[in-house]
Amino acid sequence: MQVQPVVIGSVEEMDSAFAAMSRERAEALMVQPVCIRVLGQTQRIADLAAKHRLPTSGPCELAEAGGLLCYGADALPMYRRAAVFVDKILKGATPGDLPVEQPMTFTLIINLKTAKALGLTIPPVLLFQADKVIK
Repeated sequence: MQVQPVVIGSVEEMDSAFAAMSRERAEALMVQPVCIRVLGQTQRIADLAAKHRLPTSGPCELAEAGGLLCYGADALPMYRRAAVFVDKILKGATPGDLPVEQPMTFTLIINLKTAKALGLTIPPVLLFQADKVIK
């Protein structure tokens, strides 16, 4: 596998970035959560990935919008834990003295509609393990 980073710095760069991925014959796309949240273009990214027939993995909202799958840390418990740390800091704790925590729960969402459109078969064992399957 060869990883080819594609940086999209603005909404205006999206079409040319997907065109470049097509020229380079990209076989899949992994979208970083920050890209979705900064650009706010979840549906557009999913639509462009479908247009260019790119199986796409990324944040859960991308899988919901038409990306192939999402597997990652469940954000809600992490936000709740972050609130606990903010409370401690506001009460005088030194941030460097607080322990580093790792996510404890992960979410797997598989979009079967997208898999079918891409001609992909998802193994039943993976479907069984998914937290959500979009049909």
